[in-house]
Amino acid sequence: MRLVIPWIAGVFCGERFFDCSMDVLWGVSVSIFLLILAFLFHFCEHYSQRWCFGAVLTVLCFAGGWTGITWQLRQTQYTFPDDDVIYRVLITDTPQPRERTSLCRVLVKEYYDSIGSHPVERKAILYLKQDSAAACLKSGDELLVSTRISPPANQKNFDEFDYARYLMRRGISGTGYVAAGKWITLRSVQTNGTIHLRLRCLADSYREKVIALYRQLGFTGDELAVLSALTIGDKTELSESVRESYSIAGASHILALSGLHIGLLYAFLFFILRPVARKGRTGRCVRSVSLLVLLWAFAFFTGLSPSVVRSVTMFSILALADVFGRQPFSLNTLAVTAWLMLLCNPAGLFDVGFQLSFLAVASILLIQRPVYRLFAVRNRVGKSVWGLMSVSIAAQIGTAPLVMFYFSRFSVHFLLTNLLVIPLITIILYAAIFMLLLTPFPWLQIWAVVGVRKLLEGLNLFVRWVEQLPCSSVDGIWLYQLEVCGIYVFLFGAVCYCLHRRLRNLLFCLLSVLLLSIYHVTMVWIDRPQRGLAFYNVRGCPAVHCIESSGDSWISYADTLPNKKALERVTANYWKRRHLLPPTEITSDCRTDVFSRQRQLVSFHGCNICIVNDNHWQTLRNKSTTPTLYIDYLYLCKGYDGRLKELTKFFLPGCIIFDASLSEYRRDCFKEECKEYGLRFISLSEEGSVRFLL
Repeated sequence: MRLVIPWIAGVFCGERFFDCSMDVLWGVSVSIFLLILAFLFHFCEHYSQRWCFGAVLTVLCFAGGWTGITWQLRQTQYTFPDDDVIYRVLITDTPQPRERTSLCRVLVKEYYDSIGSHPVERKAILYLKQDSAAACLKSGDELLVSTRISPPANQKNFDEFDYARYLMRRGISGTGYVAAGKWITLRSVQTNGTIHLRLRCLADSYREKVIALYRQLGFTGDELAVLSALTIGDKTELSESVRESYSIAGASHILALSGLHIGLLYAFLFFILRPVARKGRTGRCVRSVSLLVLLWAFAFFTGLSPSVVRSVTMFSILALADVFGRQPFSLNTLAVTAWLMLLCNPAGLFDVGFQLSFLAVASILLIQRPVYRLFAVRNRVGKSVWGLMSVSIAAQIGTAPLVMFYFSRFSVHFLLTNLLVIPLITIILYAAIFMLLLTPFPWLQIWAVVGVRKLLEGLNLFVRWVEQLPCSSVDGIWLYQLEVCGIYVFLFGAVCYCLHRRLRNLLFCLLSVLLLSIYHVTMVWIDRPQRGLAFYNVRGCPAVHCIESSGDSWISYADTLPNKKALERVTANYWKRRHLLPPTEITSDCRTDVFSRQRQLVSFHGCNICIVNDNHWQTLRNKSTTPTLYIDYLYLCKGYDGRLKELTKFFLPGCIIFDASLSEYRRDCFKEECKEYGLRFISLSEEGSVRFLL
């Protein structure tokens, strides 16, 4: 624990200050110097200087974490050509079909220009136009594509998810769109690729065979989706309704193949191999080696997802601890697991699953026993039920602040859900394993299929029943980063008080609550709703957002069929932070005391906005009687084919807003005209969201 905490701090600071971070070579040099210094202090004979060893070792771990994340992010950076060129790419994962495209994670091997070929060796995401040819692509295919790959970039909307940083942490150097007919297939690495890729393709083929077997056995719909997610970690079949139901019920964690599932598999294998361990230390060694082989074989079989690797690593350390007679499940075991994973992948610290997994286990280790001791249960069945409930409560206490921070949701009935879902999941997993083992005996397997199907139906029905309960979840929660840190500081003080009953720990908790309250009230006042206008950088949904200081607001859409989902996805965090009420959607003419819309003219508290998304004003250019109207903001969107000069005959604009729906060519033309006539303009695709206070 003393080593992993400064290592985590170093990774966090190195990522936060990556743009102004020192060169990796300097970091390595400093780390080597500190390592030599720590070695010298370790053999120091003066007792008064023994603390120097610990201090230097702490700084060494901090520098190691900083250097590791800096090196990893530096390896991701790459300057791609500005124009379309020919790339040779290798599909590394199964393509994911989207609405209009197919998302392919690829390894860019090289690109070709007039000079020759240039090696790249960087990961990228390509969006191929969806057609029959793209649907046939699979992991391991090698392609030649003609496209422009650009570094990941954000849309610069208020409180938007930092997608560019997210991709950089996962080693993605660029993204690109490939039109139909702009790519060809060269070969498949199933026969010509490296050993690693061959094994990866082999694992994917086995997963597809298992899913095909499930379909052959009659599993369809939600039952097939949940069974695939539980057993092999494939979540492509999960619908949005199923994901939402499990999220509201507080059971999303069972759909992600992680610690719970690996723990059940570990317990099953541990029980089967128990007779082997009775032969002394040699038997325990054989059992541990067998567990390691089987667990990592399962991890490989499921595609080596980060959550599975994380869980298998933890249980592998448990298996090794059993050989050496050490305490198998402790905070030190957890710290070793975290350190090993961050040593191999420092950016994994910023993975939400990584944070939730380790916080859940740490909470169980620290909080479960005090919670269990709150009630004395004498009944044997009651002890088992209360033990399961105490584990669920401890895990929920540890993860609730992060869940609310990342997902803005708290599942109220989590205790009821986990009380029945976890035993049911255990039965389903063991029944599914038994069903797969009966594949050579189809006359027996059919009975197992019936049992598994009934269990899955019962699981989905129970989750949907919990979802329909009153107050099943609290949504729209907004927490600040410092608030989350403060909550965990308070929880730490509360645990210390429960364990030691010292007055200073109680005073520390009360002080934490007071500071949290002051900070929360201050930030709520700073982020209070203020009267104004907002324009968002959402390409498929041009809109004007009129916000009142009371929290009420009106969204006036430029299109009759706007992409509302895209707008809500981009603006959700901003609306939560500003504590806005659900906006009133305007698509036609209307009038209130403070807001009005008439055709393309919007008025809000005397501020006038004209939305130009068609050629309506061009039809009036020959009518000399049309007066010139002063407007505060002229909002140009896709659909207007004229020039800016024609609009100045009708409007005297204070500022011109270029929507993201405009093409780059049209936007550049409008910019030149604005510069020619001395007009102020703002391009949303370049500046991001803008807000004007009234």
